[in-house]
Amino acid sequence: MSKRGWLLFSAMAVIWGIPYLLIKVALRDLTPGTLVFARTAIAAVLLVPFAAKRGLLRPLLAKWRVLLLYTVVEIAGPWFLLSRAEQRLSSSLAGLLIASVPLIGAIALMIVGGGDQHDRLDGRRLVGLLIGLVGVGVLVGVDVGGNDAWAVVAIAITAIGYATGPILISRKLSDLPTMGVVAASLGLTAIGYAPVAAAQWPTHLSAKVIWSVLGLALVCTALAFLLFFALIAEVGPARATVITYVNPAIALLLGVLLLNEPFTTGIAIGFPLILFGCFLATSRNRADQRLGGQVAPICEVAEP
Repeated sequence: MSKRGWLLFSAMAVIWGIPYLLIKVALRDLTPGTLVFARTAIAAVLLVPFAAKRGLLRPLLAKWRVLLLYTVVEIAGPWFLLSRAEQRLSSSLAGLLIASVPLIGAIALMIVGGGDQHDRLDGRRLVGLLIGLVGVGVLVGVDVGGNDAWAVVAIAITAIGYATGPILISRKLSDLPTMGVVAASLGLTAIGYAPVAAAQWPTHLSAKVIWSVLGLALVCTALAFLLFFALIAEVGPARATVITYVNPAIALLLGVLLLNEPFTTGIAIGFPLILFGCFLATSRNRADQRLGGQVAPICEVAEP
């Protein structure tokens, strides 16, 4: 990997590891709905003109129904549910549970079928899925109380959405400009949550909350997508998706150091199991290795 590639990779690993912390801080004054609106509206103001100027929005009209579905399952639904979950769970635990996205993506591709050879199940991937699921079970069983069951369900639905969105992109929207899809999705989400924000907007916002929202919108959304596309162009999609394994570790580190969240036994045991399971479940299968094919892993990047 080139020096520029390593710089982009390192930046993305951090940028998409800090949203969990910023969401936790922003929720001190904002409801989940108002937070989603603020984040997407600010990012859309920057990215929609950027995409429109380059003619990336007009091609989307032909597939507006699929675009709307993608918006719901990848941004509008998950960002609201993740914020709701972080009202009950620590930011570090939320980030670690989201680490299960590659597992869900692998399962989804195996279920829907019709993909490439690398989407198919073999012994290694089966073991990886089982190990990863055990890791999730340990994390939930040790660190989640009975009153937090709804939050875990919200995280699970979020992870399913994050895993489903890229499949929609690759199978239904692959002929459309990705930046246009992202910009339009952010704009549509902001429009959808505008009535919620109008009804629930607080009378006072602390400085920490304002900076957290700006960080989410400007750095973790607008800048992040621009850097991520640059990373894909520099190192290719397969290497770019490896940041999926790094983001949760950053979320854990920030939660423990800055918010004094606990480093528990469940985290110590469950998180390594999830990462190892994701690695096995999304690696190339033996058929690909015998053929020497350069196949991208089934690892989906979830932008929190």
